[in-house]
Amino acid sequence: MGNKVERFEDLIAWQKARELTLKIYRISRQGEFGKDYRLSGQIQGAAVSIMSNIAEGFERGGLGEFHQFLSTAKASCAELRSQLYVALDVGYIDTRTFQDLRTQSEEVGRIVGGLRVSVAKQKQNKLNRVQVFPNSVLSTQD
Repeated sequence: MGNKVERFEDLIAWQKARELTLKIYRISRQGEFGKDYRLSGQIQGAAVSIMSNIAEGFERGGLGEFHQFLSTAKASCAELRSQLYVALDVGYIDTRTFQDLRTQSEEVGRIVGGLRVSVAKQKQNKLNRVQVFPNSVLSTQD
């Protein structure tokens, strides 16, 4: 795993969020679901929010900001799952579709959560290096 990620597109979390977003768009444009502009727009927005927050946080360049954006992405996974329950309860999606999308959104949430923990550890390690070498050129701007 020693490869350094240079672009947000290389992050597995972003790739999986992109796949989920595509599925959400496809399913939320069908039948009665597609006519419920409020719910379909909300669930699409939650899906887009996941991948967008991963990308924006990565591009910010600071570990602290990246961690915060990952927290928002993970929360958007929960929002999306909640909206899936609404879609199921009102009959826009069947049980199998619900289960598949819920499972996929849970997977994305776990991956984002794991990335968030990794970023937090990197941030802490960087702070520990600064404390050991307080007069060094290392910055604590994250």
